[in-house]
Amino acid sequence: MQVFMIIIIAIFIALLFLNIFFRVKVLKYYKILVQNRVQFDAKWIFDKKKMETEVLAKNPTFATEINAFASNIRKSVKIASILVVLITIFGCILMYYK
Repeated sequence: MQVFMIIIIAIFIALLFLNIFFRVKVLKYYKILVQNRVQFDAKWIFDKKKMETEVLAKNPTFATEINAFASNIRKSVKIASILVVLITIFGCILMYYK
């Protein structure tokens, strides 16, 4: 049981640092997009077709930055979801570990 808790804690810490890494990358691309006044709705980040037709069509010079920004946000959200699941598992283990 102790080994299982250590493994979950290690995975949690690794995912936490990975999430921080992606958020730093997101902020870098966000700064570039804000400086160049590239605007789009947050819902378009998760809809690749809308992103291509609405945003990339209007801002073709920043296509690399826009795609990297959206990709890093999607990765960050996935990792955050996994972190929530791990926190729940860790809580269940602690509750029954007494």
